[in-house]
Amino acid sequence: AEQLGTDALRNSFNLVGFDPRGVGASEPTVKCLNAKDTDDLLYGQNDAELNSAEDIALTRQAYRVFADACLANTGPELAYIDTVSAARDMDILRAVFGEEQINYLGFSYGTFLGATYAELYPARVGRMVLDGAIDPTKSDEEQSIGQLIGFDQALKNFLADCLETSDCPFTGSMSSALSQISALLLKLEKNPVATQDGRELTIWGAITGMIMPLYSQGYWPYLSQAFNELKAGDGTTFILLADTYNERDENGRYGSNQMEANIAISCLDARSASDAASMAAQNAIALEASSVFGRYWQNGALGCEVWPFPVADRPESYAASGSKTILVIGTTGDPATPYTDAVALANEVLENAQLITWNGEGHTAYGQGSTCIEQVVDDYFIKDV
Repeated sequence: AEQLGTDALRNSFNLVGFDPRGVGASEPTVKCLNAKDTDDLLYGQNDAELNSAEDIALTRQAYRVFADACLANTGPELAYIDTVSAARDMDILRAVFGEEQINYLGFSYGTFLGATYAELYPARVGRMVLDGAIDPTKSDEEQSIGQLIGFDQALKNFLADCLETSDCPFTGSMSSALSQISALLLKLEKNPVATQDGRELTIWGAITGMIMPLYSQGYWPYLSQAFNELKAGDGTTFILLADTYNERDENGRYGSNQMEANIAISCLDARSASDAASMAAQNAIALEASSVFGRYWQNGALGCEVWPFPVADRPESYAASGSKTILVIGTTGDPATPYTDAVALANEVLENAQLITWNGEGHTAYGQGSTCIEQVVDDYFIKDV
């Protein structure tokens, strides 16, 4: 709790956090594969040509094994861990505390949860801040491409900064640097590289290791280090970055069920069409959107294709008509929840919202060092403004 918000916020409120159903210490928690099999899913690599028919078939099989394990190890409650159900749980928490309205601070996925609560119970919204906002009206396909564009821009922002330094792994223009990265990744597809802990860095470990430091500008030096090592045939820093993202410790244990719960909740909330024509169209958009990441953003619909339960019902609108003013925060360089989502949520989706923009890098803004953002949020929560 000492890391959440500011001293002013912590001194003014009792802070209540909860694990949504299926997550962490909630029961039943989503449980799927053992640690070794999770390693294979997240870091493994088959021998098929990437995105070939054989690769797609093997990926389908891997996700089927994963989904079957989730059902077997979690139980039938796996059908009821969608976001609407979690929002209804939030209203139970409100009632338990005897409050007529809820004050809520949500980051990233928490903005989707908050917006859902506001739509279901608009009159029970007190002060609500949605930071790193998701536009809940976008389709699964639109969300995926939006995030791809966000990470592509974050990579370019990293390179623009990197190319100005003497220890940058890349040289020349932005276009040249992007081509150099693509070449490294293509080589890695066929030839995984060794790491200091004895594991091999595969293409999927490297992609996760690239994505992780793009969440925050403070991690950019580690990304430079990782690329310098990779050019020398060492994947150690890349796999450590992937481990950080996946919450995997040096003993091969996973610190939470973040990955399993994320997939389970996402598959109940929305799905992309997985027929061949729809996936081909989506793949083409991805390739156009990012010269580096697009090749690895293919066939995303396979992740939920064989999920054992149907998509849950969702509100037709997220206008939250009648709510008090909701504060939406967007960061212009946010890779995971692109700024355009915050603009849409505040200006087009919610009926009564105010958009606050942070011109900066990284995922979410409040508590990231901007005194301007912190003052606005604290005043909103604490003062009668």
